[in-house]
Amino acid sequence: MSEPQTALTAAESAKLTRRVTALSVGTASILIVIKGAAWRAGGSVAMLASLADSALDLVASLVTFFAVRYAVAPPDAEHRFGHGKAEAFSSLTQAGLVFASAALIGQEAVRNMLHPKPIAAEGLGIGVMIVSIALTLLLIRAQHEVTRRTRSVAVSGDKAHYAADLASNAVSLLGIAAAGFLGLTWVDAAAGLIVALWLVWGAIGVFREASHQLMDRELPDDDRARILNLLTADPRVKGVHQLRTRASGPYVHVQAHMDFDPEIPLAQAHTLMVEAEARVLEAFPTADILIHPDPRGVAEPHAGAFSEAAGA
Repeated sequence: MSEPQTALTAAESAKLTRRVTALSVGTASILIVIKGAAWRAGGSVAMLASLADSALDLVASLVTFFAVRYAVAPPDAEHRFGHGKAEAFSSLTQAGLVFASAALIGQEAVRNMLHPKPIAAEGLGIGVMIVSIALTLLLIRAQHEVTRRTRSVAVSGDKAHYAADLASNAVSLLGIAAAGFLGLTWVDAAAGLIVALWLVWGAIGVFREASHQLMDRELPDDDRARILNLLTADPRVKGVHQLRTRASGPYVHVQAHMDFDPEIPLAQAHTLMVEAEARVLEAFPTADILIHPDPRGVAEPHAGAFSEAAGA
């Protein structure tokens, strides 16, 4: 999770993710146009691989564009925990599209390895790949800043696509240059195959990150420890147990049982819990917090399957 000075409210996080997803859609559209023109002129397999990758990136970017907007919608009667997991579903869609792209590119690369053919307009192809690399670098830099501050899994998935794009553009540049200037047509096909394998690796990472949210995996250990320290910062709080945390898109959900002296008035316990919530919210502005008070030492085990026996 971001440091306190960079923590964002839900509204601030939504603004950043909306802006960077719009930038992503625009970048993908430009790359498709220029790569499509270069492929039609030269017939490079590496260029076709990069074009197909950018086309699927546009689809994925559009999914992300709408997902981040839906994810920040406030809770309603049917979705009392909000809509944050729309981001994780978006990432799963992205991973599936990347797998499909890798399969098609790999098939075309193998075909052209077995039956190589020369390419034309290599100068145009090289120029297009250089422009593509520059645009992709700028987009990835913007996405990195947004994911650092918001930890948006949808934007992170989109960033993974464009990181793969960056690699594919570099490999395609090498393949086009080798085929066009040195006559090594097999390098062009090999470059396409390398791109396909790189895409598979990137898709696995996107899938893993999305599955963590969908399976309600705990927050990273550092974040969890920080939340625990904030909850117990007041010495009148005697301890915290059954702490459970999870991420849901731009939101963080925190549940805990808080121990108090058995003689403390309920009103005072309530005040201490509210103060603890405020400390957590200062560091995690998008947190949804639920705290249950327990009299220390005399509370019966409770919470059913999610009690202490469940390892909470």
